[in-house]
Amino acid sequence: MTDQSHNEIPAGAVSLADYERLASERLHPKAWAFLSGGAADEITMRWNREAFDRLQLLPRVLRGAASADSRLELFGRAFSHPILLAPVAYHRLAHPHGELGTAAAAAAQEAGLVLSTLSSETLEDVAAVAGPRRWLQLYLQPQRADTLDLVRRAEAAGYEALVLTVDAPINGVRDHERRAAFALPTGIAAANLARYAQLPSGGLEQLMALAPTWEDVEWIIGETKLPVVLKGILHSDDAELAVASGAAGIIVSNHGGRTLDTIPPTLDLLPSVVSQIEGRIPVLMDGGIRRGTDVLKAMALGASAVLVGRPIVYGLAVAGPLGVAHVLRLLGDEFAIAMALTGCATLADIPRANLIRR
Repeated sequence: MTDQSHNEIPAGAVSLADYERLASERLHPKAWAFLSGGAADEITMRWNREAFDRLQLLPRVLRGAASADSRLELFGRAFSHPILLAPVAYHRLAHPHGELGTAAAAAAQEAGLVLSTLSSETLEDVAAVAGPRRWLQLYLQPQRADTLDLVRRAEAAGYEALVLTVDAPINGVRDHERRAAFALPTGIAAANLARYAQLPSGGLEQLMALAPTWEDVEWIIGETKLPVVLKGILHSDDAELAVASGAAGIIVSNHGGRTLDTIPPTLDLLPSVVSQIEGRIPVLMDGGIRRGTDVLKAMALGASAVLVGRPIVYGLAVAGPLGVAHVLRLLGDEFAIAMALTGCATLADIPRANLIRR
C-alpha cells in the first residue's frame, strides 16, 4: 500500500516529524488511517505528545559530560541505548519488506525489537534477520494451547523476552479507521496466527469473555523461562499486582492512545508507577516520544527504557529499512546530545531535578 521505490532517505528528513509528514504523503489513506490513528477523538494520543512539551529541561554545566554513555542492561542483555522498537502490527502496510526490513534496521542500530503477534511476517522469518535483542509481544489466543504454541515458537526462535499486552482485550473505537473504511488488503495478514483458531465472530460479550486475567498472567509466567513483561500498566496498584504475579518488568503504556480515549498520558502516570515499583523490576514506557529530549525526560522520571512505535513505521514507509535505521539514529543522536548538554555522562546521571513542569 505504498510505493515500492521509496528506499532512499530524502534530503529533507532530519527529524521524526519530517518522517511523519512524508509518510502521510506516501502511504495509502487506508494504511495511514490504521498506522497513524488513535481511538475516538484522539485526545489521549494528543495528550501523550503534549505531556512532554509541558516538561522543561534544566541543564547542569561544567560537569565534564561532553560525551554521553547511554548503555544499559535489561534481563541480562546489554543495549547500546534505551530506545526499543514498540510492537506495531502489519508493517507490510508501510513497505513490502515489512517486519523483515524493520528487524534488519533495528539489528544494524543495535536496538531492541519487540515484534507484534500481529506481524505480517512470521516470528521465525523475522528472527532470521533480527539481532539478538528481540522480544515477542503476545496477545492471548482463544485457546490456551495456541498461546502456549506461540510461546514455544518464540523460545525456539531465540526471542529473549515475552511482552504480554494486557490493556487491549478488544479494539478501541477508532473513528479514523472507520472513516477510511480500513481493511487489510489482499496478501497482508497476521502471519503468526495462520495455524490457529480465529477469534469468534460473536458480539462484545463473547469477546470480553476472552479478556486476560491475572490468572492468565501467572499461567504464562509459569510456562516459560523467558522474562515476561506486562505492557499496558497504568495504575500503581496494577503495578504492584504485576510484581506479585512474577512479571519481570512492566511497560507503562496506553496503547499509543488507540484503545480508550481520554486516558491520561503515560508520561504523567510514569512517576507513580516507578514510585510503587521501587526498583524491584524494570519500568519501561511508550507513548508520544518524538525527540531525544523526550527520551531524557522519561528517563529522568524513572523509566528504565522507552519504546517508539509510529515513527518506526513512518521511517519504513518513507525509505524502507534505511528509513527505520535513520529514525533510530536520529533519536539516539538527539538523546546523546541532550544528555551531554544537561551534564549527564551516563544514564545514572539523569536526575529528576533536571526537570521543571511548566
